[in-house]
Amino acid sequence: MKENINIEKLPQHVAIIMDGNGRWAKQKGFLRAIGHENGTKSVRETVEASAELGVKNLTLYAFSTENWNRPKLEVDTLMRLLVSSLKKEIKTLQDNNIKLNAIGNLSSLPKKVFKELQEVIVKTENNTRMTLTLALSYGSREELISAVKEISDKVKNNIISSESIDESVINKHLYTRNLPDVDLLIRTSGEQRISNFLLWQIAYAELYFIDVLWPDFTKQHLYDAIIDYQKRERRFGKTSEQLS
Repeated sequence: MKENINIEKLPQHVAIIMDGNGRWAKQKGFLRAIGHENGTKSVRETVEASAELGVKNLTLYAFSTENWNRPKLEVDTLMRLLVSSLKKEIKTLQDNNIKLNAIGNLSSLPKKVFKELQEVIVKTENNTRMTLTLALSYGSREELISAVKEISDKVKNNIISSESIDESVINKHLYTRNLPDVDLLIRTSGEQRISNFLLWQIAYAELYFIDVLWPDFTKQHLYDAIIDYQKRERRFGKTSEQLS
């Protein structure tokens, strides 16, 4: 399927809601932690395939603000996996010239996780092939609240005027201030909802839902999503006649 992809029309920013690790484990009679562990294989394959195609930005929904409410054992497992994966994948990131980025309420992460994350971010900061962004302790509503507070403080202190607030001002105060808007949003596992992910940034994204559980997601599924994306007409509020 890779040969059917038009390299000239690649989405510049792909975001993925990696859903289904727990259900995958349950179907096989495993603990949920085993599902998360197997999900890391799909992360690696997706990251490498995206970079090889030429996708410039890939954002993965790794841990939401709501996920802190899950059982402690599962949360601890996810944090442990995150640290071990960062250590293990640093060579892959460097070999593939991939820059690591992170968005979310990062200060709420365990100290060990935050330290490891920052180390990998610093080590890969000069890589230019693709930016891989991990959304960690991320919630879009929390992000928007944070942006509103920052902007309000600046208006209060006469740094900016309320009349000057537009989309660009809001963009500059989001966690994703250095990223373009999302072109293609993929969600695995068959669920068809956004789950508080990049609500502002996906305003005109193409949405792609697939029944495959995340640990079974392969580069072929990524190719299918991009081929489907390339078949769509993105009008951004205009008519087809205006585009032609």
